[in-house]
Amino acid sequence: MSESSPEFPAPEAFTPILEDLRRDDRDRYLTALLAPVGAREGMLAVYGFNLEIARVRETVSEELIGRMRLQWWRDCLDGIFAGVPPGDQPGGHPVAGPLAWAARRFSLPRTLFDGLIDAREADLAGGQPADLAALEDHARRTAAPVVDLALRVLGQDTGPAAAAAVDVALAQALAGILRAVPFNLRAGLVRLPDDLCREAGLDLDRLRDRGPAGQERALAVVVSTVAARARRALDAARRHRVPRAALPALLPARLAARDLKRLARAGYDPFAGSVMRVDGLRPLVLLSARLRGKY
Repeated sequence: MSESSPEFPAPEAFTPILEDLRRDDRDRYLTALLAPVGAREGMLAVYGFNLEIARVRETVSEELIGRMRLQWWRDCLDGIFAGVPPGDQPGGHPVAGPLAWAARRFSLPRTLFDGLIDAREADLAGGQPADLAALEDHARRTAAPVVDLALRVLGQDTGPAAAAAVDVALAQALAGILRAVPFNLRAGLVRLPDDLCREAGLDLDRLRDRGPAGQERALAVVVSTVAARARRALDAARRHRVPRAALPALLPARLAARDLKRLARAGYDPFAGSVMRVDGLRPLVLLSARLRGKY
């Protein structure tokens, strides 16, 4: 099936997804734009689905409501993989139509979507990861299936690209968690490993109430340890020579590397203005990497 076939969604079907990704998941939005036509729309559909389930935790006041929203997506997937047109399903959603097309067009396995929903459902209980291993597990479960799906859309889900994908996902997720420390704290969430925080003497209640004031050193110790793990993941990923066709799915690694360098220059202070400031060069960084075949 090609992008010109009758089943290919009308361009306006992707408008809500583009707007949401541009606002709330700009990094994936930018990388998808660098994919070929057809694959680009498939990646947008996957990323749109991921964004919808990822932000359930932020948009509900009760765990039960969050579980109900995620169950709605499971029910939607039931229809999609049973061949029921999304328009015939109750309570339609703008992502559902493009996702149904992408799942058929690229033969995307349902297990990866279910895995993402399961990982986000586990998030609903909140809770701080006990240690770095638990944080890594969370990062892999919430990010690796997204990279896997993107590679499948690109027809590059085997070989070196697939081998690099898990480490790319881990680095991207860990760097994102570090960037989000100030925003998570405002919501009362701590995503930093509990054992590292205790070893560094970091008072989490004080951190939530007052920010890093007086605890900058302890916070930097924790952040630098997580950042070092992310850098090791990047190094492992970059040992693989991947086809250029796989780059759009792996380019988030380039942004993760940039974010880790910004953190290091700021003394591993995620509250530093240079870290929190919008990085206007990201589109150019990605375009340059795409042209040079780097990730």
